[in-house]
Amino acid sequence: MNYLPNILFAIALFAGIGYFVFNIRKLIRNIGLGKQIELDSNPSKRWKNMAMIALGQSKMVKRPVAGLMHIIVYVGFIIINIEVLEIIIDGLFGTHRVFKSAGSLYGVLIGFFEILALLVLVAVIVFWIRRNLLKLKRFWKPEMKGWPKNDANFILYFEMVLMVLFLVMNATDTSFQEMNSGNVVSKHIASLFSGFTESSLHLIERSAWWLHILGILVFLNYLYFSKHLHILLAFPNTYYGKLEPKGQFNNLQAVTNEVKMMMDPNVDPFATPSEEEQMAIPEKFGASDITDLSWLQLLNAYTCTECGRCTSECPANQTGKKLSPRKIMMDVRDRTEEIGKHLDKGRNDWEGDDKQLLDNYITREELWACTTCNACVEACPVSIDPLSIILEMRRYLVMEQSAAPTELNGMMTNVENNGAPWPYNQMDRLNWKNEM
Repeated sequence: MNYLPNILFAIALFAGIGYFVFNIRKLIRNIGLGKQIELDSNPSKRWKNMAMIALGQSKMVKRPVAGLMHIIVYVGFIIINIEVLEIIIDGLFGTHRVFKSAGSLYGVLIGFFEILALLVLVAVIVFWIRRNLLKLKRFWKPEMKGWPKNDANFILYFEMVLMVLFLVMNATDTSFQEMNSGNVVSKHIASLFSGFTESSLHLIERSAWWLHILGILVFLNYLYFSKHLHILLAFPNTYYGKLEPKGQFNNLQAVTNEVKMMMDPNVDPFATPSEEEQMAIPEKFGASDITDLSWLQLLNAYTCTECGRCTSECPANQTGKKLSPRKIMMDVRDRTEEIGKHLDKGRNDWEGDDKQLLDNYITREELWACTTCNACVEACPVSIDPLSIILEMRRYLVMEQSAAPTELNGMMTNVENNGAPWPYNQMDRLNWKNEM
């Protein structure tokens, strides 16, 4: 019976880690539904981007108040969980604060953890107030109703409870308090339990200890279902982020070849295309569903933090248009998850259903509202590129369905016939001079 707590701890630990690995494998499979693409090879710049943006939070501080608090929560939560290593060793081998033998160094570390825990608690409360009482506009857009709104609050409650449990665990641990080193915050909480018996304190400390580690395991597995998956995916997403200038759009090689042919007077337009030119012609132009997008675009969708910075910067959204870059990313992720659930039922090859990303999730009105200004890309704190998805879906509408808006069709016809967007013959371009 003396080993029963250790056995139960081992079961909980391996079940939690096992389920986490199971979900990560599903995540990798779902992202793999996207097309393979070749990325520019510049590892030094990619590592730098990852270090600066994902680890250094460089784009978060462009909004100083929210950015500073986010850094506190991010750094604090990660560093405090270093203590999880001690908890795991204690839980598996029946020891108690196994690293306490480090003496004063241990006290310094735990004291640092306690200060961070308090700062995290304060920052999370401020985040909750901003979201639920002050009701910042970007948190109350139409796409943030239902699960997205609840999910954001669940995360805040999770973090509050975990920080409180950590401090209560330290405050009711009599052996730790007797050290009188490292209890910079918990000693003030300990006074609340001054009238409790030693057995009661031990019971509270053990309860807080168990709830803390179980809460961390639950939180770990909740990540897959939450916007907080970006805690893990921000690193690969910033590493594989776009290195080209934001205004540089990708061109289809097949279209490039055709334009070059049209501009070359020596090329026979009726000649049979070479094998290389035929290989450059895709089976489908643009994207109507997530399987037409690249794996990197699906990784973008899963990395979305739903912070709404992209939408708050979008000029189309600011003028009342339906377009919300955040919703675009959420829709891509939801559609990917929908297909993933079909695969979970044992269908190894996706054969399609009666739905697709275009029309069923993202409307044409949203797509054509985009000004391609890249404001959403610039604003994203983890290098997500909603514009690339919008452009691929526009490409499908234009090249596969000839479904561009009337104004755009007219402009493209003029470019084709007159070499300019205006409906005037090239020979008449300089007629304005006659009026001078």
